[in-house]
Amino acid sequence: MASSFQQAQLGGPRPSSIRAVPLPRRERYYPSPADWRDEVIYFLLPDRFSDGLEHTRPMLDPANRQTARPAGFRWDNWAESGGGRWQGGTIKGVTSKLSYLAQLGMTAVWLGPVFKQRPPDDSYHGYAIQDFLETDPRLGTRADLVDLVNAAHAAGLRVILDVIFNHTGNNWVYAGDVDKPPYRHFPAYYARGRWRTGQGGLADGIAGADDGVWPAELQADDHYTRAGEGSLSAGAFDDPYAEFRRTDFVGLRDVNFDGSHALDHLARCFKYWIALTDCDGFRIDTLKHVAADVGRNFCGSIKEFAANLGKADFFLVGEVAGDDRSAERYREVLGTNLNATLDIGESRRLLHAVAKGLAAPSAYFSFVRTWNDDLGSHRNAGRTHVSVLDDHDHVSGDKARFSSDAASDHQVAAGVAIQLFSLGIPCVYYGTEQSFAGPEKTERDQYLPDYNAGSPPPDKYLREAMFGPEHPRRSGAAGIGSGANALDPATLGFGPFGTCGAHAFNPRSPAFVRIAGLSRVRQRFPVLRYGRLYQRQISIFGRPFVEPDAGELIAWSRILDDEEALCIVNGHGGEARGGDVMVDANLNDADAPGRPWNPAGPAFEVIANSAQAAHQMAHPGAPYSGPHPVGQRVPVQSRDGARFVAIRDLPESEVLVLINRGWAGAS
Repeated sequence: MASSFQQAQLGGPRPSSIRAVPLPRRERYYPSPADWRDEVIYFLLPDRFSDGLEHTRPMLDPANRQTARPAGFRWDNWAESGGGRWQGGTIKGVTSKLSYLAQLGMTAVWLGPVFKQRPPDDSYHGYAIQDFLETDPRLGTRADLVDLVNAAHAAGLRVILDVIFNHTGNNWVYAGDVDKPPYRHFPAYYARGRWRTGQGGLADGIAGADDGVWPAELQADDHYTRAGEGSLSAGAFDDPYAEFRRTDFVGLRDVNFDGSHALDHLARCFKYWIALTDCDGFRIDTLKHVAADVGRNFCGSIKEFAANLGKADFFLVGEVAGDDRSAERYREVLGTNLNATLDIGESRRLLHAVAKGLAAPSAYFSFVRTWNDDLGSHRNAGRTHVSVLDDHDHVSGDKARFSSDAASDHQVAAGVAIQLFSLGIPCVYYGTEQSFAGPEKTERDQYLPDYNAGSPPPDKYLREAMFGPEHPRRSGAAGIGSGANALDPATLGFGPFGTCGAHAFNPRSPAFVRIAGLSRVRQRFPVLRYGRLYQRQISIFGRPFVEPDAGELIAWSRILDDEEALCIVNGHGGEARGGDVMVDANLNDADAPGRPWNPAGPAFEVIANSAQAAHQMAHPGAPYSGPHPVGQRVPVQSRDGARFVAIRDLPESEVLVLINRGWAGAS
């Protein structure tokens, strides 16, 4: 049932002034989870995910992509379409795929920005806002967004909105109609010139909803630094006036929080969206580009407003580009006002390398060991990290998805398994479950010279349209409408793997079935979400127990009280692997005090086997004859003072999870 605030707001046009909106208090809103580590987040770009019309298109056959390349298909046409054109995904399209996400085991949906973009630009990514109180008409209406959140909650999914408060779209030019003057250091600034109009022109005043910027409060000159365009990396972290905090953000207009009311007005805009939609959290874009006290005040204000609605732990996760230390410093400064930061620095690159067998497991787990909680167990540090394997930017490292050079069509599930079962809140990027990888390497080399090339490489190949549109929207204002008239039949849609006209929502795909099975196991066992983490040493062919090399088994334990879950990934993409994997000696000692005696001795029970999940999907009803089936009891053995379980012949890039509950009589 809609709240009175929702009814009042959706019954009329969007407000033109945020100060005029009477925000609610203490109404009935969807509560926060007890612990955000219980969630598995799915991140999508609304324009690139679904238009709700996939049933009108065939499902893409990855083994026969030529059928989804019509006569006259041109690689340059396809690539150009993906670089700067809206593809036609909608908010209603996301709503239509909630059951798909639930089947995958996701529990929260992070939507890329849905706010109205600077018309008539083609800012499909959503980071060039013209109206902070309206959705972009190409994506849908405010009512569509409310319906999505309501439907998600009914399906057991939470919704996280992507918000931007340190910059706006390119909604005005500098005096003299200059767009990008050179940077001026603080306290110098330029005079603002004319406003941009919805038709792409310039005007002295704002005549309509598509002109300038909205709400009206953001039309004040002192709300912008007006410093011109400079470096996004120059300046010191502790300097609130550092160049990277004052420069226009790649042509977008930087907001001034020094001596203006901009922070209050923008915070109130985003409180409006909490009250209107009943969303559960925000991903905060470019948090690094505001001063620490600004970030702390913004986050604190949002947290307090949400708490007054009954959302005791409204989730705030910040994007802090750069090295992992930068993210840590923001977490330290913002404290409890910020739940977590995205792991998008070196840790993401190491996660890629370890899961592909290109780096020793300790390279990744050494980062985990540094996540200390001074007031308790290191397991609590998982609250402050959102683990990322792929995303829409790859601000650190290559601009290519994990699967772009994967050894198999399911190797990405090995990377997701490390996310699911190690410390942190896992975030799965749309298309990961379909092993999105861009075109084949031979096709990239021949037709796409800019693929992961240049300084920096383009983002577009990270952003294929999952629903397989035949055509993108028309450029500029012509594409703002709806229906067939907004589509451009002369240009190919930016479908996955270099195709168009075929969707990729395949719940039987090799990666999907593995990720879905592993996600369900994570939800069943608290130890996999809350437990302490220890990398495990391995003995191969009876040699001493050591931390394994690249391409061998990757093994770690999660321990919660007396329960140990052993997580094992084959880090080799082309060969089976095995070894004796060390476990906790005290927890798995038959003579340990308080441990129920079992004549069969200590053992681990297999609770997840990704190869078995894939087999059961491909061969329903057929018995699984591979190693370590679910339910198998693997005895704990002893050698040279170590306790271990023997793992044999785990297929390439497959995953096992075992738990020590079986021998102890627990259930």
